[in-house]
Amino acid sequence: MNTETESSAAALAALGHPARLMVFRLLVQAGPAGLLVGEIAEHLEMPLSTLAHHLRSLKQAGLITQARKGREVETRADTESLRNVLDFLMSECCKGVPALTRAP
Repeated sequence: MNTETESSAAALAALGHPARLMVFRLLVQAGPAGLLVGEIAEHLEMPLSTLAHHLRSLKQAGLITQARKGREVETRADTESLRNVLDFLMSECCKGVPALTRAP
């Protein structure tokens, strides 16, 4: 398994949780400006402690970036990272599967 496979699997696993998928989609909707952590919690009606757990998973998977803005934390979707995952998934599309070599 190569690094690209591992990072793509980590990103897909992070997005495989409904709450993390909702957070990521909200951040995609927010665009390059992103949202403050408190705003994400308000939009999704999610406790900050729960949100912190999901944001940590998304950040570890490389799907979001965060930057401190005073006492607040701005969070943005890393859409380029997601695009790389999707490109990885589709890179071999419709090329066919190599024939298996079978022993006689």
